[in-house]
Amino acid sequence: MTQISPPAPFETILYEKRDTTAYVTLNRPEVMNALSQRTIRELKKAFEDARDDAEVRGVILTGAGDRAFIAGADITELAKATPIDAERQTRAGQELLNLIEDLGKPVIAAVNGLALGGGCETAMACTLRIATAHAQFGQPEIRLGLIPGFGGTQRLARLIGKGRAMQLILTGAMIPAEEAHRIGLVNAVVEPAELIARAEALLADITRNSALAIGFAIEAVNRGLDGSLQEGLALEGKLFALCAATEDKKEGVAAFLEKRQPKFEGR
Repeated sequence: MTQISPPAPFETILYEKRDTTAYVTLNRPEVMNALSQRTIRELKKAFEDARDDAEVRGVILTGAGDRAFIAGADITELAKATPIDAERQTRAGQELLNLIEDLGKPVIAAVNGLALGGGCETAMACTLRIATAHAQFGQPEIRLGLIPGFGGTQRLARLIGKGRAMQLILTGAMIPAEEAHRIGLVNAVVEPAELIARAEALLADITRNSALAIGFAIEAVNRGLDGSLQEGLALEGKLFALCAATEDKKEGVAAFLEKRQPKFEGR
């Protein structure tokens, strides 16, 4: 894949595609990459484009500069928001993060600094998270008289357990990357110079597999968490059967028996 221009001009993010990877970068370093409503709209357009482009196998999401991944919502907008505005804003944020979580393709959050509030929520919506050693995570909304509004009360408990999630949400405390790794919020901690390369390597480890199976696996895990074990097992069984009907499954089994690397074509 050659680099392709984005479908619309972006003012607050950078969006490019190289080979089979889409790179999305929050580009508001002067305000610590805060999530404005325009930024949310632009992120939605970029992720929709990545979802719909068959050549894109995965996405790497990061922030410009070395201070912040996303430091949270745009406080200047929040300060002026009426209850109606707040409802509209939280729905837009939730819609964006649902899109990221259910993209059907792996999304790696390369967390290069502060991931607070909406930034932590955005990272949690990604498939996997890699952070630099100086990154920090937290849901500090409680200190503003608010609660997380982009899915933090739901995804955080699912990732790290109810007790730890309650503590972070109710205290508004920030935790360093190593602690986030220890409790399962982050998959790996690396030095800043290695962040994007490590995200690319992890994405390559995933995308060498069948695109169909990857999408089904993401769906099985995400949707399975929303129901009972029995409902999750039923969904897994149906998706397993769909995998068994694909050309990729035939190729994968044949390659295993013939002791060679499979050549998946997403069919």
